[in-house]
Amino acid sequence: MSKPATKEKANPAQDPVVPLLKSIGLSEAKAVEAAKSPKIAAELKDIIETYGLHTKEKLDDKQAGLIVALAGAIVKADKIPEEGRAYVVGKIVGGQLKTVDQVTAAVKYVESHPAPIDDADFDKSCGVGFSITAGELYEHIAKYTTDAAIAGWASLGQVISGVKNIPELRWANTLEVKNTVEKVFNDKFGAKEAAKPKGKEPKKAPTVKAEASADDSAPRKSVFEEGFLGALHKPGENPQIRPEFREQHLAFTGGKVFTRFPPEPNGYLHIGHSKAIFVSFGYAAHHGGKCYLRYDDTNPEKEEAQYFESILEMVRWLGFEPWKITYSSDYFQRLYELAVELIKRDKAYVCHCTQEEIKASRGEKSGALPKACVHRTRPISESLAEFQKMKDGFYRPKEANLRMKMDLEDGNPQMWDLTAYRVLETPHHRTHDKWKIYPTYDYTHCLVDSFENISSVLPFPYAFLLLTDGLRHSLCTTEFVASRQSYEWLCDALEVYKPRQSEFGRLNLEGTIMSKRKILALVQKGYVSGWDDPRLYTLIALRRRGVPPGAIISFVSTLGVSTATSSIELARFEQTVRHYLEGTAPRLLMVLRPLKVTIENLPEDYLLMVEKPLHPKVAALGTTTIPFTRTIYIDTEDFRLEDSKDYFRLAPGKTVGLFQAPHPITCTSYKTDPASGQVVELICRLEDGAEVKKPKAYIQWVAEHAPSGSPVRVDETRIFHQLFKSGQPSSDFLDDVDPNSLEVIRGAMVETGFWPLAKRALTEARREGKERTDKALKDNAQTEVSSDDDTPRATSEQLVGNECIRFQGLRVAYFAVDKDSRLACLDEAAGVEPVRKQGDYIVLNRIVSLKEDSGKTA
Repeated sequence: MSKPATKEKANPAQDPVVPLLKSIGLSEAKAVEAAKSPKIAAELKDIIETYGLHTKEKLDDKQAGLIVALAGAIVKADKIPEEGRAYVVGKIVGGQLKTVDQVTAAVKYVESHPAPIDDADFDKSCGVGFSITAGELYEHIAKYTTDAAIAGWASLGQVISGVKNIPELRWANTLEVKNTVEKVFNDKFGAKEAAKPKGKEPKKAPTVKAEASADDSAPRKSVFEEGFLGALHKPGENPQIRPEFREQHLAFTGGKVFTRFPPEPNGYLHIGHSKAIFVSFGYAAHHGGKCYLRYDDTNPEKEEAQYFESILEMVRWLGFEPWKITYSSDYFQRLYELAVELIKRDKAYVCHCTQEEIKASRGEKSGALPKACVHRTRPISESLAEFQKMKDGFYRPKEANLRMKMDLEDGNPQMWDLTAYRVLETPHHRTHDKWKIYPTYDYTHCLVDSFENISSVLPFPYAFLLLTDGLRHSLCTTEFVASRQSYEWLCDALEVYKPRQSEFGRLNLEGTIMSKRKILALVQKGYVSGWDDPRLYTLIALRRRGVPPGAIISFVSTLGVSTATSSIELARFEQTVRHYLEGTAPRLLMVLRPLKVTIENLPEDYLLMVEKPLHPKVAALGTTTIPFTRTIYIDTEDFRLEDSKDYFRLAPGKTVGLFQAPHPITCTSYKTDPASGQVVELICRLEDGAEVKKPKAYIQWVAEHAPSGSPVRVDETRIFHQLFKSGQPSSDFLDDVDPNSLEVIRGAMVETGFWPLAKRALTEARREGKERTDKALKDNAQTEVSSDDDTPRATSEQLVGNECIRFQGLRVAYFAVDKDSRLACLDEAAGVEPVRKQGDYIVLNRIVSLKEDSGKTA
């Protein structure tokens, strides 16, 4: 049986429109592909013939492809006016539209904007003329990853998609965005580990559920999605004394995440708080929610304005913006009214016992079971009258207290009639002399949490809180597990919404202290210069030392959140900082202890300007130009009189290379100081002949050249070592202080690239600080904030200091400029060449050493 006749398929290459498409610059393959769609081919033919594209000079391959993209977009659109189509063709031919994304946007624009077209508006809407430097792209993406609390490589795809929604990056090249995101991730989280080849899986017992191994190649979840935080309770799992409390709570939150960071303003924040800040603000940001900054200002005897300002400054310095700033003192009247209600419910009473008597009745010294206070059974009316007298100032401090009537038979000491109110005569910084009584932390925190519809924490600094899925969670350190019971008791006693409390492990850094009392003792006794002494681990001290805020966030984000206590070695923290700076800090030639070198075979006026990159792997950091002259300086450690086979730096008769200089040098002789015998000058020869072998080692150097301001002489270089001699400072911590923990070196030298680098770093930091401050003020203007006008505001000036000037002294360490420095030239107008001025004083702080320092022998 013969086969039925089949219709022969047409050869697309023989389509008569193909030669026309090729005439504008398309390859044959692309022309054939475009001709496969009759509608697109017809539109292309019309565009080419109408605008004479085939009679003009051929477009380049990219432009021709954009014409094809234009035809496809027009076919999909409803109706494009002829004037609009001509306008877009002109923009493609003229080279203004450079991507398919721009062409698509252009078609949509002319479709909805009738002629005449506004050139400026069109260009803005379609990204014409868009330009962004690699450095600016890096900054935007780095800020995005910090604000979104991205914790690792598992979020790579999420970030690549998300940053395209940033208005400033709408028209950034997609490939450049991808590459920059990967670079940011590499700088923040380290190199991405390649997935290990899968081997044969071992057999498992059928009754055991297989667990993911530590080296599983599956993408790792965010810290906010796994472990302790990922296992927080879901809606409906948080029991309430009344079901309507849950409904009211969910109605207020709208199911969104609300968190709060609740510091007590009686000292400066330390690195332990940075984890709480990261979790509180980061968890909210991760879930699209909001975070409060609430000051727990219930003790006017220990609170100072400087602490309020510093807390907000540190929160913002770390990269976070509070949604609202509130105070416990905002609720003093409401808290007082609830205290009266607590008395009326026979759940509180006024006690006149002394502090010693209260401790004895609680068995704090004897270890005995608690005994009821003699005032516990006084009539409700009597307690109400006594409480009124407390409020009116009738009693002096410690003469009367309001105590909660809890459960003395419970085995938990937190249920043994805690104090709710006490008398204080110190004026409050916000309410002044209005109140003579102040609520305690045990009474305040859970109630204010209910007022604000957010959860609570137990005693700061190691506690933080958050809520999820529209329900509140109270998170605190595990030593405060006992407080959960009293927390819930008070909520139920007053019949208010009851958050759920969960406990997590605290963060300890070995080799340092975080106690405010102990740090204050160090300051007052002169062991350190202040709360911001760079040997401390307060946040203001770390900032002054030059530690970037992004490095701190990177450090705490890797620690995770669990019920186990985290005791971290300082070396791990320093390694995180070092890794962060590796890809972000420019590199300058620097000699810490200069030794003069005279190159005898160069003339006195010899000058060679050498252009060098500021980072060998980060081109976006730019370049600098430095002089090379007859007189240079090397580091004293790079020369010694005795040579050996395993020594490769400079010695008499030996040749060594100079980093980024054109030729090596050979030491021919040296001069010594007659009094000390120390070598004070080397006489060397420049080896510029063709027969010179490549040296085995290269050393850093800085040239003497007064006209260009070289070298930049550093007045003080401060090297910070561990403050304590032991890894765990004991109760006798003052005796454990290392008297040699601060080393000051005078006379170090840095290349002239320091000045433009410093000016640029400060200028960029000020610009970013102003942008953040302007946005924060705008956002705060649109939300409810505390009614008092004394709410602290960290200004853009407070966010920027000398510490933002950071660099790596090549083969020396990472450094930042200290606040004690005077750099008048950096405040001059843009365009003015920065040079050292009369009265300038340069102080550098070592941020962290280089890995090679410990074993540098060659």
